[in-house]
Amino acid sequence: MTRALLTNGRNRLLTALDTASESFVRRFEIDLRALAAFRIALGTLVIVDLLLRSRHLTAFYTDDGVLPLEALFSDYSSVYSLHAISGEAWVQAVLFVVAGCFAFAMVVGYRTRLATVVSWLLLLSLHTRNPMVLNGGDALFRMLLFWAIFLPLGERWAVDARRTNRDRTTVASVGTMAVLLQVLLMYVTNAIHKTRSDVWMSGDALVEIFQADHLTYLLGNVLAEQFFLLRTFSYVWMTLILLSPLLIVLTDYRRAIITTLFVGMHLGMFVTLKIGLFPLITVAGLVLFYPSVIWDRATALATRIGITTPLRRGLDRLQRSVPRRSIRDRFVTQVGRPVLPTVRARSRVLFSTAVPWLLLVLVVLSNASAVDYTEVPDPGENVLDTADADQSWRMFAPDPTSDARWLVVPGELENETRADVFHGSAVSWDRPPSVEDSYETMRWRKYALNTRYADNENHLSYFANYLCNRWNRTHETGVEQITIHGLTDRAAPYEEARIAVYELHEYDCSGEFIQRE
Repeated sequence: MTRALLTNGRNRLLTALDTASESFVRRFEIDLRALAAFRIALGTLVIVDLLLRSRHLTAFYTDDGVLPLEALFSDYSSVYSLHAISGEAWVQAVLFVVAGCFAFAMVVGYRTRLATVVSWLLLLSLHTRNPMVLNGGDALFRMLLFWAIFLPLGERWAVDARRTNRDRTTVASVGTMAVLLQVLLMYVTNAIHKTRSDVWMSGDALVEIFQADHLTYLLGNVLAEQFFLLRTFSYVWMTLILLSPLLIVLTDYRRAIITTLFVGMHLGMFVTLKIGLFPLITVAGLVLFYPSVIWDRATALATRIGITTPLRRGLDRLQRSVPRRSIRDRFVTQVGRPVLPTVRARSRVLFSTAVPWLLLVLVVLSNASAVDYTEVPDPGENVLDTADADQSWRMFAPDPTSDARWLVVPGELENETRADVFHGSAVSWDRPPSVEDSYETMRWRKYALNTRYADNENHLSYFANYLCNRWNRTHETGVEQITIHGLTDRAAPYEEARIAVYELHEYDCSGEFIQRE
């Protein structure tokens, strides 16, 4: 009797453990079609990001720009960047093209893991070359590409899929858990920052953000005066990010619904706020949360409207047009040693398990440290710094931007006249009709604001030196001295313009490279 009770109890315990294990796995498994869509989205975004950055390649990534190598190596103690091997524009252009080629390989799924590793390394290198133009979207981009290395991205909708004999439709691993938790950690950490803000908790945050019209564009300029809608969206967004753990807790259609709510909010950001690719990068990460039932329905819909067949034919042609085996594979086949498969298998286990586990623990600690819950041990900080994986997620938190901010940079010309050498126009101290248009691109706005508030005042000299050189290269009448001014409209949403002018830096164009007042 006692033995029967023990056996029955053990069986119940094992059943409960099996159920809990299956439930846990379900929450961290990802459909292979979601991984394929994620791969295509990441590769496409890398290409788009490169194209957008290339518009100001000289200004941000060469010795003729705002951060020449002399300044980079002087101000940053450790610089691990392939983009820092030369300050010449042609070298940067070559690296951009190489990065674009590997990103395209990701899109089509050719040598997917290699393409993903190289894409991550080149993105990391590019970000290290000029940290002054980065935002939260860049941090998320790096991390999604990093976690993508540990995911089977090439098993569906890819050239590599022809070499895959597995019948599985989903995958659950340390890598899938890490990438899902990465997206969740961004929301949770940001939510904690925002709960410490009276502005966010009162519902006025978006009202203030949309008054900073250096951030708004398209529908954002229309919404800026719709205070009731903005307050409503503030409460909706706060509610969503506070409920973000449901992205993991829920499954099937319920997970799809909350994922779609997040996607909708980010697409709303994309057409209202000039914050670069951040909304689309986040949407790429959210694609992973869509469960198999959604992909089954999407596949059925695609088949019904007749797009599945031409897409499959196109993929088949692409698969036939590239070699089945690389030179390396052929070499291993011909001269490989018996020990090689064992070594490769062990290395693969170490790579796909130990590395992501280590980084996942450190990333969790980094996020906890960002909200003052703990501290990351020094060795862990070193690893995070090397991988550029330290995180804080303070986007618009705890206190959101509420002031419109722009620059005026009057320069004293050789003919004793004055001109704004930043905008290439007459000097004006009035608020621009559109502050957003006073910056050429989002990267220029980010750089200008980072320089304005940087702890390292050397950046003001670097910026001033660039403006002097740019003006003198493109104008017959040179500039002798410039003064950088930061202007801020401190008016509340219902008030008239109240402009404050701050003199940031005075610079002699014929003087030393770094000039301090």
